[in-house]
Amino acid sequence: MTKTRPVIGIIGNAALIGGDYPAHAAGTMNTSAIAEVSGAMPLLIPTDPNYVSVDELLEVCDGFLLTGGRPNVHPEEYGESATEAHGDFDRCRDKVTLPLVRACVERGQPIFGICRGFQEVNVAMGGTLWPEIRELPGRMNHRMPPEGTIDEKFAIRHAVHFAEGGVFERLVGARDVMTNTLHGQGIKAPGERVVIDGTADDGTPEAIYVADAPGFALAVQWHPEYNAARDPVSRPLFEAFGLAARAWNEGRRAAALARAG
Repeated sequence: MTKTRPVIGIIGNAALIGGDYPAHAAGTMNTSAIAEVSGAMPLLIPTDPNYVSVDELLEVCDGFLLTGGRPNVHPEEYGESATEAHGDFDRCRDKVTLPLVRACVERGQPIFGICRGFQEVNVAMGGTLWPEIRELPGRMNHRMPPEGTIDEKFAIRHAVHFAEGGVFERLVGARDVMTNTLHGQGIKAPGERVVIDGTADDGTPEAIYVADAPGFALAVQWHPEYNAARDPVSRPLFEAFGLAARAWNEGRRAAALARAG
C-alpha cells in the first residue's frame, strides 16, 4: 500500500457567505495546525446528518478535530431547558458530533476537542454546562474581546494549571502555562470518565481527558490552533494528536493487509 498521511476529519460549522449563501466552514487555523503540526491530511466534515453518518466518518477518517464554533450545544442534550443565556444552537452538529465522540472513545479512535469541541466531549459523556460562566461568582470573563485584530482576539490572556503528573503536564512538559480564551460557556458537571486535568485561576475547567479511553481523547477550552506551529503549549498537543492518528492509520492498514493475505 502507498504510504499516506493519516486523515483528520475537521468538524465544520454552518456558515453564511456574504450574509446569504449557506456553506460549511472551518477556520484555516485548524487546517494549518493539522497539516503542518499534526502531519495529517485535513478533511472538512459537513456536520449535518442529512449528508454524513457517524459510521461513514469512522471509516473515512483516522481521527477528528472537534473545532470551536459560535453556536452552543443545545441544553436539551444534557437535560436542561434553553434560555436566552444559552445563545445560538446548531442541532445538526449536535446530532453528528455527540454520537461521534462516544463512538471514538469506545473504539480508541483519536479525538481532540477545542472550545465547543471541549464542551461536546463533556456533554457526550453525560456532563453538563454553565450557559454563561462570567455570571458566576468569582469567575472572570473568558469571552473573546469584541473588538480588535485577529491577533488581539487570540492573544494570550490567562494561566492554566495542569494536574501534577497528569496527561497534559506530561505532553506539554509544564504544569503552569499561558493560553488564549474565547468562550462563554464552561463545564458545570464533568461527564462520566471525564477528568478535569487543567483549570484557570478562577477554577474554570480548561483541559480534560476521558479516563481509560483506549485512544487519544483530549480536549481544551482554549484555542490551541492559533499559532500552533510556534506556541510551546499548542505544538506538543497537535504533535501528539498527529502521532495518535498515524498509529490508528497504520493499525487500520495492517489489519487490511492481514485480511487480504
